[in-house]
Amino acid sequence: MLTTAHHRRRSGAIECGDARGNMNASISIDETDRNIVEQLRRNGRATNQQIAETLGLTATTVSARIRRMEEANQLRVVAVSDFAAHGYNFLMEVAIEVDGRPASDVAHELCRFPEVFAAHVVTGRYDIDILVALRDFDDLSHLLLDKFSQISGIRSMTPSIVVDIIKYQFDVAPIEI
Repeated sequence: MLTTAHHRRRSGAIECGDARGNMNASISIDETDRNIVEQLRRNGRATNQQIAETLGLTATTVSARIRRMEEANQLRVVAVSDFAAHGYNFLMEVAIEVDGRPASDVAHELCRFPEVFAAHVVTGRYDIDILVALRDFDDLSHLLLDKFSQISGIRSMTPSIVVDIIKYQFDVAPIEI
C-alpha cells in the first residue's frame, strides 16, 4: 500500500507510508494505481494527461485515481530540495540522550528549529536521532550551545557531521496489491 496525504503537481518525489512507516489498508491498490504511482515517481511534475497517454488511460481516470489515493491517505507527492542549492553546506546527525522527560516531548521541541529537518525517537543507546542542515560551521556551535541547550531533558548530544551522502532515496515504501 501507499500512504500519506497530499499531492502537488509541481513537486518531485513520492512519499509512501506515513511518518511512522505505517501502511493504511482503507482502499485497495491495483496494478493501474501502481503504474500511476510509478509514473509519478519517475516524474513528479508529469501532468495527468501525460500519465494517461503513457499508460493508455484517460486523464479523467488518472485524476480520479490520484484523488482517491490522496483522500485515503495513500499517496503524497512532495518536492525534494537540494541542500547545497539553498546554502546548506553541512549536514549533521545528532544522537540525543534524554533524562527526566518523555523523549517524544523533547523531539517535538527540537522540531521547532528550522535547521532540524528530521527527528526520530529511537531505541538503543540514544533516545532521539535528528538530522540537521547548517549553512556554515559557526551555525553548529550556535545550534548546539545556544538553541538546543534551552531544551530541558537533554542529558547529552553526540553530533556527527555528514562527510558523504551515499544514498538519499524517498520512494522506498512498498506498493502492495
